[in-house]
Amino acid sequence: MDKLLLRGNGPLRGELRISGAKNAALPCLAASILAREPVGLRNIPHLRDVTTTLELLSCLGARVLVDEQLGVEIDPRSVHSLVAPYELVKTMRASILVLGPLLARYGSAEVSLPGGCAIGSRPVTVHLNGLQALGAEIRLEDGFVKARAQRLRGASIVMEMVSVTGTENLLMAATLAEGHTRIENAAREPEVVDLARMLTAMGARISGAGTSVIEVEGVDSLHGCEHQILPDRIETGTYLVAAAMTGGDVFLRRTDPRLLDSVLAKLREAGAELQEDGDGIRLRMQQRPRAVDIRTAPYPAFPTDMQAQFMALDAIAEGSAKITETIFENRFMHVSELQRLGAHIDSDGKTAVVRGVPRLQGAPVMATDLRASACLVLAGLVAEGETLIDRIYHLDRGYEVIEEKLGALGADIRRVRNQSGKAA
Repeated sequence: MDKLLLRGNGPLRGELRISGAKNAALPCLAASILAREPVGLRNIPHLRDVTTTLELLSCLGARVLVDEQLGVEIDPRSVHSLVAPYELVKTMRASILVLGPLLARYGSAEVSLPGGCAIGSRPVTVHLNGLQALGAEIRLEDGFVKARAQRLRGASIVMEMVSVTGTENLLMAATLAEGHTRIENAAREPEVVDLARMLTAMGARISGAGTSVIEVEGVDSLHGCEHQILPDRIETGTYLVAAAMTGGDVFLRRTDPRLLDSVLAKLREAGAELQEDGDGIRLRMQQRPRAVDIRTAPYPAFPTDMQAQFMALDAIAEGSAKITETIFENRFMHVSELQRLGAHIDSDGKTAVVRGVPRLQGAPVMATDLRASACLVLAGLVAEGETLIDRIYHLDRGYEVIEEKLGALGADIRRVRNQSGKAA
């Protein structure tokens, strides 16, 4: 099993290209099922979750072509199976996103209950209740969600909780439902807007994406399209925090600073100098970071997917900070691993108080989920000695060749297969 070996190596300096957003690519890939013609997606990131989704689409019978330069083309006309098997779904919660498109397009779907990061309860109830409101008959049997509907019917849906994947599933299903659908308490994330933009290019009639109320007028069919995935705001934020922690000077291109207002505000509060330049952003840090309080909440507030990275920053910052997690109830599993590196953190499960120390100390640590993996990488960049991170398969689900990108900025980081340091 691969690991990452890091040695603290001073400031990061240089330029990086940001990849397409995983959390936009996955629903857009699922949306291709709705079309009656091929769909082309550009700026698709090379990630394990994307590979798993492409395998799932192939398993359903779709024809998938991958070109390293041009992107991905999916031809859904050959779909012959309506079953998403456990072997593929077990590693990725986003697999539930094929439920709505299969049901809307073919009137039937069987999707294994999903797996993924163990960061707390993310129930599929909001998906199922919404689909039932659209007229689906749903049963849970043998670990599968089994759904049927002759044709979905438009409805007024009030989501009991803000759910990004729930909003996306219901939005996709509603595009082919008969009549008008109104989704209230919808997620406002940029990835939802990106999906709506793709569906609109396919012929869907959608308004309100990016607000808490989305309206959909169902159509009889959707055609193919070409769609460019938006930049990954979480990858952007992660590399900005890495530059801030190391006292670096980094320019990130092919990104969109407008998607990161809450993160950029906290970086400025920490003492970073930021310069936005069209589709790029530069960060310079010429001082020890100042500790910043964080409270996660749905977009446009501070994203839960950046909480762990800012905990790493606060661990070496001047002063103390309070971090409050409101989205997931089990997303402080990285606390104990940061403590192994010498961080001073007190946590009660939902709130953590971090007292910054001048320097962390390298040690063997273990990643527990995707963003916790990134947090440990950032900590390893500033720790004295060697930091060896185990279970980095989590990292590969959401960061494209992170060791190559950080290495290009001057980080001392490499992938290894065992504790002896033998190269992968």
